[in-house]
Amino acid sequence: MITRCTPFRLFLILFAFCSQLWAQHRNEVTALLDGDAHDIKITQKFTYVNESTEGLSVLYFNDWNHAYSNKNTALAKRFGEEFNRSLHLAKDRERGFTDIKSVVANDYAGLDWKRLGNRDIISVTLNEILQPNDSIELFFTYTIQLPDAKFTSYGYSPGFGYNLKNWYLTPAVYRGEWKLYDNINLDDLYTGITESVINFTYPEKLHLVSNFGESSSTKFPGGQYAKLIGRNRKSCEIILTTTDRFTKHKFENLTVTSDLESNKYDDVYQGISINKIIHYLHEHLGEYPHDNLLVSEFDYSRSPLYGVNQLPSFIRPYEEQFQFEMKFLKTAIRNYLQETLFLNPRTERWVNDAITYYLMIKYVEEYYPNQKLAGKLSKIWGFRGFHLAQMGFNEQYTMLSMLSARKNIDQALTTRNDSLIKFNEKIANGYKAGLGMSYLSEYLGERKIDSSITTFYKEFHLESKVTADDFRKTIEKFSNKDIDWFFDEYVATDKKIDFKIKSIQKTEDSISLIIKNKRGTNVPISLFGLQNDSVISKYWFTDIDTTKLVTIPRNGEDRMVLNYDQKIPEFNQRDNWKTLNGFFSSNKKLKFQFFKDTEDPYYNQIFYVPIANFNLYDGITPGMRIYNKTFLERPFQYDIAPTYSFLERTMVGKAGFRYRKYHKKTGLYVSEYSISGSTSHFQENSRFSTLTPAISFGWRPNDLISNRRQTLLFRYRNVFRSIDENIADEIDTDPDYGVMNVRFIDRDNNILNYNSWFLDAQHSNNFTKLSFEYEYRKLFQSNRQLNFRLFAGKFLRNNTESDFFSFALDRPTDYMFDLAYLGRSESSGLYSQQIIIAEGGFKSKLENPFANDWIVTTNASTNIWRWVEAYGDLGFIRSKGQDARFVYDSGIRLNLVTDYFELYFPVYSNRGWEIAQDDYGQRIRFVVTISPRTLIGLFTRKWF
Repeated sequence: MITRCTPFRLFLILFAFCSQLWAQHRNEVTALLDGDAHDIKITQKFTYVNESTEGLSVLYFNDWNHAYSNKNTALAKRFGEEFNRSLHLAKDRERGFTDIKSVVANDYAGLDWKRLGNRDIISVTLNEILQPNDSIELFFTYTIQLPDAKFTSYGYSPGFGYNLKNWYLTPAVYRGEWKLYDNINLDDLYTGITESVINFTYPEKLHLVSNFGESSSTKFPGGQYAKLIGRNRKSCEIILTTTDRFTKHKFENLTVTSDLESNKYDDVYQGISINKIIHYLHEHLGEYPHDNLLVSEFDYSRSPLYGVNQLPSFIRPYEEQFQFEMKFLKTAIRNYLQETLFLNPRTERWVNDAITYYLMIKYVEEYYPNQKLAGKLSKIWGFRGFHLAQMGFNEQYTMLSMLSARKNIDQALTTRNDSLIKFNEKIANGYKAGLGMSYLSEYLGERKIDSSITTFYKEFHLESKVTADDFRKTIEKFSNKDIDWFFDEYVATDKKIDFKIKSIQKTEDSISLIIKNKRGTNVPISLFGLQNDSVISKYWFTDIDTTKLVTIPRNGEDRMVLNYDQKIPEFNQRDNWKTLNGFFSSNKKLKFQFFKDTEDPYYNQIFYVPIANFNLYDGITPGMRIYNKTFLERPFQYDIAPTYSFLERTMVGKAGFRYRKYHKKTGLYVSEYSISGSTSHFQENSRFSTLTPAISFGWRPNDLISNRRQTLLFRYRNVFRSIDENIADEIDTDPDYGVMNVRFIDRDNNILNYNSWFLDAQHSNNFTKLSFEYEYRKLFQSNRQLNFRLFAGKFLRNNTESDFFSFALDRPTDYMFDLAYLGRSESSGLYSQQIIIAEGGFKSKLENPFANDWIVTTNASTNIWRWVEAYGDLGFIRSKGQDARFVYDSGIRLNLVTDYFELYFPVYSNRGWEIAQDDYGQRIRFVVTISPRTLIGLFTRKWF
């Protein structure tokens, strides 16, 4: 049946179309880039349409280029939280800012505007209220100074070109209230949809690509011009390069502009791979509604596929085709969704993450089902026996998301972007979202999830008011089961999933199991029946609050396993299986393995690795470290490291056993119970051994991004000494002793404002003492850094005759054997020049440096030039029966890496001008840290 389109009906259709078209904001930008000054002069005509149901008297615009303008912006503070001082220390010429000249309305009347404090937001006050569905034309005249790209990779790169994103003023979104978000380097600008025309003039030797369509371009003496058009878009991204490295791949209705490349993967095959991926996205999402899709190496570097992919290219273990396709797929999906699904990216990012990583997981399952995480390395002798080598590529998503959960720093998928710690924002939450969709797909059936994603995309792409709730309703429409658990438990909380088979009984024709929900998270769990490692049955069980008895038919199974395919991101899979072949066969086999590995739930793994330690009296001590710590943290850990001292011709080493219990995310979040021991030499033929039981409790604030931590430690240090008889007379204290130690620590480890203090109490048979330490470091607006430390200690009781337990100015005796001295008993020579800042914290070696009554000292330093600092120490010390003494010293500090590698050059002290004395070389002090674990912490601290 054919229906004729009457003139009246045609008029209604055209009216509806035009109404929809003109309901959007319209934006026309004329921009001139000065390649020498790195600034852009902009005139912008913006037509703001009030899409709300309320009258608006003030409009807000995002000005994210201004985030680089000073040291107190939200971006600068975020950098400080991540131990990045680059923006704080930047020179003025490296900063970006916006200089707004004027804002006028279409009647040429000037409008009042202001910046919201120090934020990346400006407000424009209208002369009259803008009613719903009405529009107003605004004219902006301003100049933006582009930042150096070294901060966030946006801005100008000297000698390479420009990356421009979120560079001009865009409208903030009003949804009953204004959504005003600062730029904190999360790529989550939330702005209104516009019809935009960008008239862009730029230097003649640069090559331009954009996510917008290029309608025309021309060259003229000294420059170039391009007209860029974006319909139903949010922001124009422009990349300007000094070399023409981008390639255009033309398809039927789409052009893909990309510079992703692989030197060993032929250009023709790259085009075939791109065609395959674009077809895959069309099939699983739908047609891309724009003419051009930009997929750049720059975008990939902003959001790479973390894991083994981060290895340097020359040792990356993947075939070139797979490596190229995964890079392109990740970047293409991300841009595909960002350019078309206009969810609130700061509060609803999890939806895009869920779709992105689900499609990536499906792509590997479909095209590379046998791809190993370790790639070609999985076939190399010596490595193929590792569980890591046996893991499939997609198993990395579970492993890395579980890394966060095991550390008790995981956060709900609905957590705002700006409240996520960096590891969760970059890796864990995205992986968890994709795993959740795979979990749901396995539970409901793959077709239902695939259909719901395709339908959601087709119905809501380019829709300005789409929300995460629309995504939920779409999935529920295709579901034939209750899936409230997915959104209410998996997505909206940080609850862990953890089940176990508590017991099992069998008859000739049935199997009965008690399944225990260890965490109380009410989600479905899968149960597999295996025979000779082949799956012969599979079941799903729901509504297990605590325990549930289930009975299934017996079909020849010899083992029952929960979550065998690991589709469910479960907290602990080590107790997921039970054998049907008797009690003894149910015990896991021991697996001794060289070096650390990923967790294998079917073995009790014991790792070993050769080690070598060093101190002056034992020399280099080689040995073997035996431990059970996998890449994922586990509650109980042991670490045994016997080594051999060739100088003393005897065994030395250490051992520790620890049980850590996490409670909740904030407040009292962890308790730890441990016992450790060590044995080594503190002098030739003189051994010390320690045995220390300890309990500690940890607190952290509600803001997980905060670096503040508080710890309460109780420990009893037992020290046993075997002393060479030639020096026994020099030791006037009992060789064996025990000290009860209680310490409370409060530390806020921020690179811009560091605060730390502790209160310490010690009690033994012969003394009782209290001490207090406060340390403060601040990087001022002038880039001047101040380091200040205060130490105070007092003996409440002291029956000792020597200074072994006394407070010390410059080199404590370390009777608790806590400090990592290379030569702890040396009083002269290079090893005696090692300094560990403790107790008095002095750098000069003064006469009578001990105090057996009380001590108060301060240490301060400030920078002269970069890492060259001037330091000074002063204080009072008193011993029993003596008057208090005033002590001081000063000098130059080379602060190469704070707390890890420093040099101190004394200049003037109680000893006079030290720099003029003959033995000055012996007075130079150094701080050095050789512990690999401590050094690695320098690089991992910004992630956790």
